[in-house]
Amino acid sequence: MSARGPAKQGAGALGGEAMHRLITELYPICRSITGNGLRQTLRHLQAHIPLIIHEVPSGTRVFDWTVPKEWNITDAYVKDARGHRVIDFGKSSLHVVGYSAPVHVRMTLAELRQRLHTLPDRPDWIPYRTSYYEETWGFCLSHADLLRLPDGEYEVRIDSSLRDGYLSYGECYLAGESEDEILISCHVCHPSLCNDNLSGIALATFLAKHVGPARRRYSYRFLFVPGTIGSLTWLSRNEDRLDRIKHGLVLANVGDAGPVTYKRSRRGDAEIDRAVVNILRLSGDAHEVQDFVPWGYDERQYCSPGFDLPVGCFSRTPHGRFPEYHTSADDPDFVKPQALADSFAKCRAVLQVIEQNRTFLNQNPKGEPQLGKRGLYRKTGGSDDGRLPELAMLWVLNLSDGAHSLLDISDRSGIAFEVIDRAAQALQAHGLLKERAQ
Repeated sequence: MSARGPAKQGAGALGGEAMHRLITELYPICRSITGNGLRQTLRHLQAHIPLIIHEVPSGTRVFDWTVPKEWNITDAYVKDARGHRVIDFGKSSLHVVGYSAPVHVRMTLAELRQRLHTLPDRPDWIPYRTSYYEETWGFCLSHADLLRLPDGEYEVRIDSSLRDGYLSYGECYLAGESEDEILISCHVCHPSLCNDNLSGIALATFLAKHVGPARRRYSYRFLFVPGTIGSLTWLSRNEDRLDRIKHGLVLANVGDAGPVTYKRSRRGDAEIDRAVVNILRLSGDAHEVQDFVPWGYDERQYCSPGFDLPVGCFSRTPHGRFPEYHTSADDPDFVKPQALADSFAKCRAVLQVIEQNRTFLNQNPKGEPQLGKRGLYRKTGGSDDGRLPELAMLWVLNLSDGAHSLLDISDRSGIAFEVIDRAAQALQAHGLLKERAQ
């Protein structure tokens, strides 16, 4: 991660295409907040990164919550009078309301309609619905298919189980030179939804693969948790060491073609907030920065007042703001390799800022030192060619008074952090800067 480590791996090296392949591999698995589909997903990720799977028993108290019973499903269908499956879980895991209790009954269409969920304004899409904490059952289907169902009697079966078991989550810890940590978190609990779920998983996985071989200042903790109950469970099991979390990102909806949207941490001015905004602003790409609101993904838990961790949320189009959200249209075709690669590149750049952000003291503060005699300045003046590196050095020298970090200098000068960082390295190599002790 640092300039001392391996050369940067570009978005093309790890690849939006490779991230998209991972999404496609995970897409068919029926995931929920507990169960075998969640474990299967985590085991699949173990082929990519050193992921430890933790199991927390049902009934475990987690602050004001309780780990629920484990849910598993093997089959579900609705059959018409001729025995044809008019709704078939085998064709889409979205067809069953998540956490549906087992049922095997016969009922009329009028009775069945009370258990069916559709999207009348999107008649060809299947909605995604769940009922994690209230025992019920139901099916989801396209509204067009609902309109085609004839009156009559139907056989309804959901072959599922709700039993005491475990909540599973994955944790990949990569030790650095310091015990201070960067936390990267994503949710792993949605079935067959690509942007809202699998894109965050893919991005977190490939960031971990990128960080793994590099020499790094910070330690990194990548969490793959079921939404809400998973992050709360992790927080409850790690309260005694949360002071190590110095920076954090929740990743979600990072594969669509929209511009990047960043939601600040509850603190609003944490270093991670400033680093993301710096990268987005100087990228020249369209983007949106939002203030924190207690609505969204697991940043709500990490930023709750009892913890107030410096964790923001990195996404492209936010949840609920694209029509495909929580529908069957959020499929592998909806997420784009180019968008995944761009999300990776921007997050990698943010981590580079965090890794390399330091504060220096100018060792020759009375006027500008003569850069030319040190080979740091052009031999022939009067031209603007090559001006940016020299301007970056002058900014670094001027603001390296022990009170301004490299990120401060980048923000104030409007020069990309990596250019400021290179200037600082050159000046330090010539004895003109000394890093301030932390």
